[in-house]
Amino acid sequence: MHENAIELRNVTKRFGEVTANDHVSLTLRRGEILSILGENGSGKTTLMNMLSGIYFPDEGEIFVNGRKVTIRSPHDAFELGIGMIHQHFKLISILTAAQNIILGQKGPAKLDMRQITGDINALTSRYGFDLDPNKKIYDMSVSEKQTVEIVKVIYRGADILILDEPTAVLTPQEIEKLFYVLRRMREDGKSVIIITHKLNEVMEISDRVAVLRKGQYIGTVETKDTTEEKLTEMMVGEHITLDIQRADPASTHRCLEMRGVTVRNREGFKVLDDISFIARTGEILGIAGISGSGQKELLESIAGLQHVESGQILYDAPSGAVEELTQKTPKQIYDMRIRLSFVPEDRLGMGLVGSMDLTGNMMVRSYKQGRGFFADRKQPEKLATEIVDKLEVATPSVHTPVRNLSGGNVQKVLVGREIASAPRVLMVAYPVRGLDINSAFAIYRLLNQQKEQGAAVLCVGEDLDVLIQLCDRILVLSEGRVAGIVDARTTTKEELGYMMTSGHVAAGRVVNSAQAGQAASGSSPSDEAQSESGKEAR
Repeated sequence: MHENAIELRNVTKRFGEVTANDHVSLTLRRGEILSILGENGSGKTTLMNMLSGIYFPDEGEIFVNGRKVTIRSPHDAFELGIGMIHQHFKLISILTAAQNIILGQKGPAKLDMRQITGDINALTSRYGFDLDPNKKIYDMSVSEKQTVEIVKVIYRGADILILDEPTAVLTPQEIEKLFYVLRRMREDGKSVIIITHKLNEVMEISDRVAVLRKGQYIGTVETKDTTEEKLTEMMVGEHITLDIQRADPASTHRCLEMRGVTVRNREGFKVLDDISFIARTGEILGIAGISGSGQKELLESIAGLQHVESGQILYDAPSGAVEELTQKTPKQIYDMRIRLSFVPEDRLGMGLVGSMDLTGNMMVRSYKQGRGFFADRKQPEKLATEIVDKLEVATPSVHTPVRNLSGGNVQKVLVGREIASAPRVLMVAYPVRGLDINSAFAIYRLLNQQKEQGAAVLCVGEDLDVLIQLCDRILVLSEGRVAGIVDARTTTKEELGYMMTSGHVAAGRVVNSAQAGQAASGSSPSDEAQSESGKEAR
């Protein structure tokens, strides 16, 4: 049998004038896990989409098990034993796992679901999956849905699996379980490709790493012979120090406080349930949780974008007065001269105007004032130019409509604009999602600068490694409730993952945040901090 499960020779894919993959040649061996590593826009997903039949190459050849093949559709890929698990699952919510797994397959008009369920159970047992074939998709966690997708392609005979960012929304415990299953599959002779950007996971799970840069193949290395620093250098073409420079908090005091805040969605379900915490000046408070645990609603309620059913949101103004934000509109909050800056998860939907150019989007925040530095386009244009230069935004000019930029460059414009407004409270949601390593570390530096200038920074993130390195404290949300607040300098990914799924801090591990703040800043705990400590312990 041929050593290579897949071989690509000079594969090229163009979209108009953009070359997404430029004469890429690489191999996937039988019975190995290969990581495809590269910055945002390097062509990783495009390349894999050609293997799975979504795109067709403009040039080049593809060999499967030593035989030259033509893959024109996902059906062709399945016939060759290739299955791809995408970031966004393709499941029907009202059906069970078993029904989704067999959906679309050829077979008799009347199916023996008992036999099918038995076959699925045998398959899951073989590889170590945890899956109830009779469970409805709408009752499943993200990890369970991903398991259905993986089982679906294996059930249909796939020997070559491609997983696109499989760990993006999983807890550390779920990632550990997924890696266990992938190793079992490798032992069974299956070949696995993982598209990822998390270097620590690449080092843990893969046998070899193939690196792409700007659509070109840079090389493949044995994982055991490389380091995270070497892989980063291959990705970006230069040496980068993978260290987030976190300073200890100084002169911290209460800036923003939530007291028992409850918010319901349109269907009447509680998306925030009795939330209480304090954000302090001169620190970064991380917010972690499984997707949909209330992170978005928490930030939006502070920004005046959510109706608060009960509780209070209090703001300590520079004058010393305590202002209540509860029930106020975004305009009222702005008119109170409270400098809240909000980088939402939906950039173009909420943060920027797609049809306007970069300069116009700099002006959006203060159009109504019609005075000062936004009275004409000169200063906004200067600001747009500074952001383009500082964050290396890929755009023909500052007069280019924002909707014409890639997702990563849209994010740079939005984060750059919000930080440039020098807020006293800065709230960011997934500030580096979709950004390359260089740009991500530039954003980390900007957030740290805001902290050092006395801002209270609230950062919602999905990469727990980054939150631990960047933040001073981390608030964990679980199903809309505060599971706990821990010191980022002493916590672990495993502890955060446990809190995210169990809804509480492990026994004996409740953090007195007043003491944590005192140790970090060298100051005595304030009354507010002591108050918060009591809430966290509850």
